[in-house]
Amino acid sequence: MSKPPLTLLLAAPRGFCAGVDRAIKIVEMALEKWGAPVFVRHEIVHNKYVVDGLREKGAVFVEELEECPDDRPVIFSAHGVPKAVPAEAAKREMVYVDATCPLVSKVHIEAERHAVNGLQMVMIGHAGHPETVGTMGQLPEGEVLLVEVPEDVAGLQVRDPEKLAFVTQTTLSVDDTAEIVAALKARFPAIVGPHKEDICYATTNRQEAVKAIAPRVDALLVVGAPNSSNSKRLVEVASRAGCSYAQLVQRAADIDWRALGQIGTVGVTAGASAPEVLIEEVIDAFRDRYDVTVELVETAQERVEFKVPRVLREPA
Repeated sequence: MSKPPLTLLLAAPRGFCAGVDRAIKIVEMALEKWGAPVFVRHEIVHNKYVVDGLREKGAVFVEELEECPDDRPVIFSAHGVPKAVPAEAAKREMVYVDATCPLVSKVHIEAERHAVNGLQMVMIGHAGHPETVGTMGQLPEGEVLLVEVPEDVAGLQVRDPEKLAFVTQTTLSVDDTAEIVAALKARFPAIVGPHKEDICYATTNRQEAVKAIAPRVDALLVVGAPNSSNSKRLVEVASRAGCSYAQLVQRAADIDWRALGQIGTVGVTAGASAPEVLIEEVIDAFRDRYDVTVELVETAQERVEFKVPRVLREPA
């Protein structure tokens, strides 16, 4: 029996960004340099497949530094950590490597610079997300106020409306963030924003590719983890851009074929922490059921690379 035809629009850019690439490389190089086990505070990136692969090589994932022994190296995840964490590691004379994405570190530096200039910080982000916790933890308790939605702005209790600045989580929806920024500026006209957008290039590029694909497809699948902020935002962006069915899947096995129903065109993309092997797996699952024609929809090219810390480039 012949398979029904299907056009698969494949987003580009998709999948790994430079910060995720660097973080994974850091764990792999640490294992090569120091041997197993190497401890990692929090999932290095939000992807089960990646984390499980590193675990098999000897990485031990923990939530807090107190779970790590003093005599083994520890790596801080790509999402960044509060200042108290490296301070505690140094106090315990631990060997530690910071895998914080350089674009997250840029936000940390920004927040500190504003604080030195006497400005109170407002952070646009998701409560409890490790990146938000890490950024807010760069300054003393109470110095950073969190807003998650435009409605939060009305309830902000600030010290001085003339002395405010804002930063954002790097993995937010560009459009949602613009609404919150507009609300902040309307209530606090003197608020200072970042010199350059805090939302990282990879998040922005992946959202733009989805916007280009969404109106053309019957369904769109985002390969990514349920705890990945940037992956969840891609699903929301697809729905908002006119796609009637958008689903987040970790693996091909998670595809809800019944929900997809009669489709002629499907879009596929992936969050910044999803490896290409999982995208290929999803495409193969469609090929098993349909006569697939793949069309690449490229909206940007990424050539960003970040160096790994010097400690890993030096011999043991």
